[in-house]
Amino acid sequence: MSTSNQIHDTSHISYESLLEGNKIFVGRALKEDPEYFTKLANGQKPPVLWIGCADSRVPANQITNTKPGEIFVHRNIANVVVHTDMNMLSVLDYAVNVLQVKHVIITGHYGCGGVIASMTNKQFGIIDNWLRNIKDVYRLHATELDAIADEKERADRLVEFNVIEGVENISKTSIVQNAWKNGQQLKIHGWVYALETGLIKDLKVSRGNNDNLEEVFRFA
Repeated sequence: MSTSNQIHDTSHISYESLLEGNKIFVGRALKEDPEYFTKLANGQKPPVLWIGCADSRVPANQITNTKPGEIFVHRNIANVVVHTDMNMLSVLDYAVNVLQVKHVIITGHYGCGGVIASMTNKQFGIIDNWLRNIKDVYRLHATELDAIADEKERADRLVEFNVIEGVENISKTSIVQNAWKNGQQLKIHGWVYALETGLIKDLKVSRGNNDNLEEVFRFA
């Protein structure tokens, strides 16, 4: 059994074991419901779009106790939401305008390697250009962050700010604002997942309209 100071043992995972695991998954699913895959193949209508970190320890379905077909998922390094990311915007457009999701949830996690890396001046490679977005979040909240002496606490707070800015950024997109203008019931939320407890923290920064956006970001 791993402890907080040990990395989870993945030595039993191999290419072949993944294929065997798939057979086990299929067998269990069909045992519970013989029509399980027939129903899945008929289409999807998830009410939630999840924008989370690519970290292998933060799987959306498992930590929310949901099933395939119930959450539409987009993940990237450190759950960054920026208006120039065509990948994210394409997912958002499909989720909002085709799937008609009712909730978009930006989910970060404490102990995020991307956020921690962004707090340093080290070079890691091409990812430095991506982490620059989080450095900008730090710049916006530098006064509060610099006042936090404990490095872990500072990183945890930056994780929260990164999510909060993600909620702001996604609310500023034409995709979301047009949905609101057209009367679509769509809410944006910000969460942070704690690896050490398994619990999700709601940051209470939900938005359901563009009323509180700065005038320059509010589309007419």
